[in-house]
Amino acid sequence: MSQDSSQIIQQLAETIGKTQSQSPAAFLDKDAPFNEEQRLWLNGLLTGLSAIASAAQGDVEAEPGTPLAILYGSQSGNAEALTKDLRKYAKTQGFDGTIKELDAIDLTELSNLNHVVIICSTFGEGDPPDNAVNFYKSLMEGELSELPASLNFSVCGLGDSSYAHYNQCAKDIDTKLVELGATRIEALKVCDVAFEDDYAEWKSAVFETEAFKSAAGAVSGSSESDEAGPKYDKNNPCIASLMVAENLSGPGSAKRVNHIEISLAGSAEELDYQVGDALGVWPVNCGLEVQAILDAAGCKGSESVALKSGPASLRAALLTKLDIATANANTLEVWQTEKQDQDDQIIDLLKNTQNTIDAQTLVDGLRPLQPRLYSIASSPKAHPGEVHLTVGEVHYELNELKRKGVASTFLGQRLGLGGSIGVYLQRSAHFHIPEDDDAALIMIGPGTGIAPFRAFLEEREAREAKGKNWLFFGDQHEAEDFLYREQVQQWQESGLLTETSLAWSRDTAEKVYVQHLMRNRAEEFFNWLEEGAYIYICGDASRMASDVDSALREIIAQQGGFDESGVQAYMDKLVSEHRYQRDVY
Repeated sequence: MSQDSSQIIQQLAETIGKTQSQSPAAFLDKDAPFNEEQRLWLNGLLTGLSAIASAAQGDVEAEPGTPLAILYGSQSGNAEALTKDLRKYAKTQGFDGTIKELDAIDLTELSNLNHVVIICSTFGEGDPPDNAVNFYKSLMEGELSELPASLNFSVCGLGDSSYAHYNQCAKDIDTKLVELGATRIEALKVCDVAFEDDYAEWKSAVFETEAFKSAAGAVSGSSESDEAGPKYDKNNPCIASLMVAENLSGPGSAKRVNHIEISLAGSAEELDYQVGDALGVWPVNCGLEVQAILDAAGCKGSESVALKSGPASLRAALLTKLDIATANANTLEVWQTEKQDQDDQIIDLLKNTQNTIDAQTLVDGLRPLQPRLYSIASSPKAHPGEVHLTVGEVHYELNELKRKGVASTFLGQRLGLGGSIGVYLQRSAHFHIPEDDDAALIMIGPGTGIAPFRAFLEEREAREAKGKNWLFFGDQHEAEDFLYREQVQQWQESGLLTETSLAWSRDTAEKVYVQHLMRNRAEEFFNWLEEGAYIYICGDASRMASDVDSALREIIAQQGGFDESGVQAYMDKLVSEHRYQRDVY
């Protein structure tokens, strides 16, 4: 090899080494043994090699997408779960999504945003979910005078058409943003309980609007930072089996509450839950009620009907695929009938209608059957490979007919021991105990609201947590309705339960509820708050949760000497520190 050739090879080797640390302009200088044409060609080659090497080392940052604010209000977790899907999809459309709760957004921030999508559920009687209350109140009460037209937005609402105020919260937000001057780039989408198709349609439509297409930045695929989807979900449940269905109520109780134990054998790793999470349960309708529907419609059950999932026999569809109780606006339209009473259910409409309804028309008027969510009542540390629930059976009378809940009686009566059941996890981002084992917990959950607190206490016991624990629990009669009595008493004796306040509303002449016991010990309650205690509430939203919230505000005002604005500021601080958490339904 000639000396000139050796020098050239050495120069190239040294130059390629420089590609790891220098800019392309420094690769081949004027002293390199090449003419100008050769130098330009080689610099081009080495620039490409440098880019490849840098990309392999992760030195080249992808061009960021257009900023997109993804805001949500969620009570059960569905809206929150959809925001994660939306962020991933946005990346493929050239947008860099940032997810925030509605209450984490100051109204003044909206004026500085250009692209906003909102997914919000409606809770209770047209109310916003807990993590959207302050945003909704401030927006509706006119704390913002106007918004720029450059704010491009669209709203998707999650609701239940069987309620009078169907998707009211999302409707109000959508209307108000337009009134303030923002630009609605895609019409409000209101979704019913089977929301998947409507949500997907809305998602695609938003990114097809001219406002979003013209603003899209660099398209990015999924990144390693994206959360992997769960192996099991609502549409792909895990098949588990029933281990225990034990009645917790006394023989004289007006209720029947069952302790349910479900085996996750073979799937425990994929369903690795935390205390505070909920379990989704896919029920099967009662065969006797299905037969009553068939008889009232004049059908045999063997007829073939078309479902979204494909053809099925009518009986099979009614048993496993369709809601055979709830009558909504679509039911009335498809069947061309009317309700005689606002509480009428499917069986009532069929008995009262004069119209002939064939098998396919019958199916077309029914909503898809939906899973039920139950607060998990166990700690995985105490019961590995299992998940426990506390389920009150629903029984009532309507139009002189006995009615019952679908999932509650399926678990308690129709699903035999060892029977298979489809389940999935609904993770809770905002109903978990703190990592600090020295923190104090105040848990308020009458009736089946005790479920997550049984899980909390089992977890604290397993972790040998030193923090204080105060349980408020109650029901109608102590002798008949003291759920998990032995376990609670053991925790009292061991000292795990520092305080236990029990309210039995029918055992005394004057009804006593948990909120009364809070007021009776207002000074101690407030001292716990001042020491940093976390408050958790679980149970009925319509009465109990609001009554407890009112009692809490009274205690803060009385013991802290605050006026109304001071109480609100104190509550806002509790919420911002995640020290006031609710699992209400």
